[in-house]
Amino acid sequence: MSPVDILILSNGPGEVMTWVRPVVERLHQILGAERPWVRISLMLSPCPHAMGKEAEVARRYPEIDRVQESQYFFDFLLWGKTRDHWDWHSQGVVVFLGGDQFYTLLAGRRLDYRTVVYGEWEARWYRWLDAFGVMNESVRQSVPAKYRDKLKVIGDLMADVGPDQSPPQESGSDVRIGLLPGSKASKLAQGVPLCLATAEQIKKAWPDSYFQLFVAPTVDLPALANYADLQRNPLAAYFGQVGGQIHGAFLTTTGGLEIELVTQFPADAELGKLTCAITTVGANTAQLGALGIPMVVLLPTQQLDAMRSWDGLPGLLARLPGLGSLLARGINALILRQNRRFAWPNIWAKREIVPELVGQLTPQQVAGLVVDWLAHPEKLQAIRADLRAVRGQPGATQGLVDLILEQMQSMGWTPQDSLR
Repeated sequence: MSPVDILILSNGPGEVMTWVRPVVERLHQILGAERPWVRISLMLSPCPHAMGKEAEVARRYPEIDRVQESQYFFDFLLWGKTRDHWDWHSQGVVVFLGGDQFYTLLAGRRLDYRTVVYGEWEARWYRWLDAFGVMNESVRQSVPAKYRDKLKVIGDLMADVGPDQSPPQESGSDVRIGLLPGSKASKLAQGVPLCLATAEQIKKAWPDSYFQLFVAPTVDLPALANYADLQRNPLAAYFGQVGGQIHGAFLTTTGGLEIELVTQFPADAELGKLTCAITTVGANTAQLGALGIPMVVLLPTQQLDAMRSWDGLPGLLARLPGLGSLLARGINALILRQNRRFAWPNIWAKREIVPELVGQLTPQQVAGLVVDWLAHPEKLQAIRADLRAVRGQPGATQGLVDLILEQMQSMGWTPQDSLR
């Protein structure tokens, strides 16, 4: 049997955690004894949402054999060079799981490999790419009829993030509330003190509640400690001067509340136990939505120039040295006036399923909403039902892996019967 390379292209933290991970896990499972003959590589492309630690996260996946950071991506596309001088087998498949679909075309041509694209909302370059796994029929119908045979509806990769969980109980010691303050400095600076102060308020009103703070894989504990330190984070003054200190596996707030720190990754099992969550905008909302977890989504504007994580040109302008702070305030004010949706479940549904709190937020305001949910569990149940309904059909991971295997077989690679 000839060896085969599978080159996965991806970019941001959300894609690496919720698209790449289930696909490589399933590939590893289904290949079985054939796995030594198939090498899985991951190349990251530049992304405005990137934290710079996506490669570090990907290297924790034992199924991936090689990882290259985003800063070396264009050297590969333009000149075929990789940082570590990778060799390539004579046959392989390039798989798109985030970034620009055009990169898949270029990488496929450079290596003379077959190509497979996961098309969540659109399919592009269909004249030249080999196969697409798309989320729904509307994506397939958007392509001219003569190319639709290349597109197969496989469902939503987000729906395969974790197993369905039985709804948690909303009474007594079973009330478990997750805090997800984000992974970027611009979010953590406001998100950490706001989440800590909100947790203290909820604990006062609902004494049996238990709190877990989910530490993003791109954030280390010393950095988190700085955002919780009242002396190091001046933004805590906007949220009642509530901070905390880390002691082992817990963060103890200034009011004495112990919050468990969840650092393992992936954390789907722990997330699945939550009654509800308090989170900033970003990939967190997609993961929680895929798991059916009700959430309050926070977008505090106490310091508008701290919010510099938008996509495209606005994000680039907001991060300019010198003028960046001034431009950030103006850009953020303009974007917030547009009344757009920020949480992924709301974007998918084109309506508000989970509340998005935008503005000069207070811990009392956020806590009041959560306590109302706990007092009226039927509201939580309704949100869970809506989140399940808006998710795409599960099974996309298997569907995409099938497409990859089909492309491998089209090159003459013959798996053993155990593969199927």
